[in-house]
Amino acid sequence: MATTASSPPLHILVREPEGFSLWNGPPFANGQPSVKLERTPCTNTMFSTDGSRLMVIKSESMVGVYDCSNFKEIRNFEIPNLAMATLSPCGTYLQTFQKSSTPQENNVVLWKVKSGESAYQLFQKNITKTTWPSIRFSSDEAVACRLATNEIQFFDGCDFSKGFKYRLRVPGVAAVELSKTPGTHVAAFVPESKGVPACVQIFACKEDLQSQSVARRSFFRCSSVQLHWNYGSTGLLVVVQSDVDKTNQSYYGESKLYYLTTDGTHEGLVPLRKEGPVHDVQWSYSGSEFAVVYGFMPAKATIFDKKCNPLLELGTGPYNTIRWNPKGKFICLAGFGNLPGDMVFWDYREKKQLGTTKAECSVTSEWSPNGCYFMTATTAPRLQIDNCIKIFHHNGSLFFKKMFDKLYQVEWKPESPERFSEVAELIKSVDSLKVEEQKPQGQTAKSSQNPAKVTSTSMPAQKPAAYRPPSAKNAAAVQAELFGESSSETLSKNALRNKKKREKQREKKAAEAGSASSDS
Repeated sequence: MATTASSPPLHILVREPEGFSLWNGPPFANGQPSVKLERTPCTNTMFSTDGSRLMVIKSESMVGVYDCSNFKEIRNFEIPNLAMATLSPCGTYLQTFQKSSTPQENNVVLWKVKSGESAYQLFQKNITKTTWPSIRFSSDEAVACRLATNEIQFFDGCDFSKGFKYRLRVPGVAAVELSKTPGTHVAAFVPESKGVPACVQIFACKEDLQSQSVARRSFFRCSSVQLHWNYGSTGLLVVVQSDVDKTNQSYYGESKLYYLTTDGTHEGLVPLRKEGPVHDVQWSYSGSEFAVVYGFMPAKATIFDKKCNPLLELGTGPYNTIRWNPKGKFICLAGFGNLPGDMVFWDYREKKQLGTTKAECSVTSEWSPNGCYFMTATTAPRLQIDNCIKIFHHNGSLFFKKMFDKLYQVEWKPESPERFSEVAELIKSVDSLKVEEQKPQGQTAKSSQNPAKVTSTSMPAQKPAAYRPPSAKNAAAVQAELFGESSSETLSKNALRNKKKREKQREKKAAEAGSASSDS
């Protein structure tokens, strides 16, 4: 186990209109972050998955790659008509897409970062979310694959000079997802066509094992899918989405959650206990559990094991986002986007709630690599005002906040969770640092030891309530019930009576449907 002294430091990338800069992450020495790398002009940035490289798009024809061990630029690429660029998981390759000037010109290029040479080229007419990046890698870059017409092509991740090694024939395939850790399987999605239902199939990546799929699931009313592999490449969660809801319960269509395993032990629906859309899904870092936020508002959140048995209910509320920290100990359940921004923090191992808070208008959110801090950000162009960064402790108490005139991107520098100590040890070490720093400041040391007091004192004064006419009282009660802020006791007598009527009508319809099916 790593010790606190050997744990790598945290870093935060911040991109504004003038360019990006790199901050030293928490804990901060004097309550404010210090700058690790001064502001550098750019239009976009991206870390490799392992955090070893940083790609910086400087202009429409210039891309730089930095070594994150010393944050020095190691390679510059001049690429005319650049439209998209991305790094491979270990930062070995830079993949670029150029606007094609002539038909059939190779406009997707895989560059070797170390030498600056081209490793592979191909032509692609256009790119979408499902087709970019064109060449996909496993986490260790040992396996690479590419979606082509009616087939999936496989490469040796270390040698692209001979082209693809073998191909897997999948008629009508529209999207693929390669398992990351390890890259042993690939999932393929084939949409509906001429009355034939859509399906998701799992194949082994080894050529001699590709004669048939190891798992398969078909479904009607499917417009698109989201594919989520677990760590260990043993299970796949499939969020099936339809543009039209046949029951007319949702304007945004309907969605269902399926679970498939590579050993064929499970191929079916995840038993969700509430009707409505699937808002968010995330695997734990161990790959043994997954969390789901689902149902009409107020949404429900449940944690399942690998056999789809419910392990823990996280309650209901205005939630559509779930984030599991890299150590698997803490969970943040939140409602962002068009929801008020409520956040609930849980200790999964202890099965208890740690605290609640709010982060209104948040666009991005993520745990720090060491699992101790949770960062949210309000960024442009999604929101043009009140751009800010907020960092919270693992229990939801506010640790840091900074406002910006305009903020485009904020993210943690990726690090492997194994490089950090256990969360409990890190929290103790951080608390001891805070006490030592604040002792000379008198009373401030006492207040820093109790995060609950910090949140209560930092809350702004409550504004007087706006005038509501008598006719709006019931509307307020309905809105409160929708956001999970009140129980049925706060509803008026008429609302309770109407609720009971609706429940009786549902029971009556269900009984009639059951009797009709038995008669037939």
